[in-house]
Amino acid sequence: MRKGLLTFAAVGLLATGSMAACGDNGGSSDQAGGSTDKKPKIGVILPDSKSSARWEGADRKFLKEAFDAAGVESDIQNAQNDKTAFQTIADQMITNGVNVLMIVNLDSGTGKAVLDKAKSQGVATIDYDRLTLGGSAQYYVSFDNEAVGKLQGEGLSKCLTDKAVKNPSIAYLNGSPTDNNATLFKNGYDSVLKPKFDSKEYTKVADDSVPAWDNAQAATIFEQQLTKAGGKIDGVLAANDGLGNAAISVLKKNKLNGKVPVTGQDATKEGLQNILAGDQCMTVYKAVKKEADAAAELAIALAKGEKKETGQTVKDPEGNRDVPAVLLEPKAIYKDNVKDVVADNYVTKEELCTGAFAKLCTDAGVS
Repeated sequence: MRKGLLTFAAVGLLATGSMAACGDNGGSSDQAGGSTDKKPKIGVILPDSKSSARWEGADRKFLKEAFDAAGVESDIQNAQNDKTAFQTIADQMITNGVNVLMIVNLDSGTGKAVLDKAKSQGVATIDYDRLTLGGSAQYYVSFDNEAVGKLQGEGLSKCLTDKAVKNPSIAYLNGSPTDNNATLFKNGYDSVLKPKFDSKEYTKVADDSVPAWDNAQAATIFEQQLTKAGGKIDGVLAANDGLGNAAISVLKKNKLNGKVPVTGQDATKEGLQNILAGDQCMTVYKAVKKEADAAAELAIALAKGEKKETGQTVKDPEGNRDVPAVLLEPKAIYKDNVKDVVADNYVTKEELCTGAFAKLCTDAGVS
């Protein structure tokens, strides 16, 4: 049997703890889990379908498969980056009887309001992928997001070294300023690149966040960065593959693609194809199936009134609490190990190796 890429296997390591909701009324509940006499029903709110292909292409599929395999009813919806729709979907799910609500927040304010309302209605909650600052979720399931950023910083540095670029001028395309993950990613890549800026080995010429991870805005922002830098940008720290592709589209117009290393994240089909073509330096692969399976296991337990121990916590600085967490390990992907993502069944060879990419896949050992 082929082993997974990640060494941290969250699913199966979660230990069952005390049963929740002890009382005379079988329908009572506490913060450990949902109502014990209701048939398990789990609601999931995804954030959008534009910032990254992962939400609809991977997370929805893997979460549904996990719930279906356990025989648990689920309702998975997408807020399409609309805060009002996010709250409306949550209200509908609570009204329709979910006893666990899992959310990927659009921002911490909206997320907190939804989590607090669910809690007041006896509905258990999980933060999925993004931590809601000041929120009340019982669990947080994600990847080590500072480690993701560190891999990006190391990746950009590696690619600049490989190209023998001296005193490179670096532009940042950060994620959404309302997404705590974007802050963590930046903490990670700053830990690698800031010392190089401080020593004058590298020069930072631009540092902008992209509202709502919007790829169209990212292209506009990067075009402005390139113009302001007089066309001299030697490396782009893009926080995900969508932002990276936006920068690449501008570099192509200026005949600079392939000459300027660009980072990414999520190992999307588009991002991997950009890597194969030489237009993108690297991406960060996050095995979403492991994340979805870990979150589903916790959600199913909560729906049955059980509490599981994760053995990890993360600090919520706004809520001043330690949130039980499952944090998975990310992996850096370059041209020479794109094949690992295909081997892990995250992207199929048929999806990736189309048209002109067929030969590039063969050259990169994708089988």
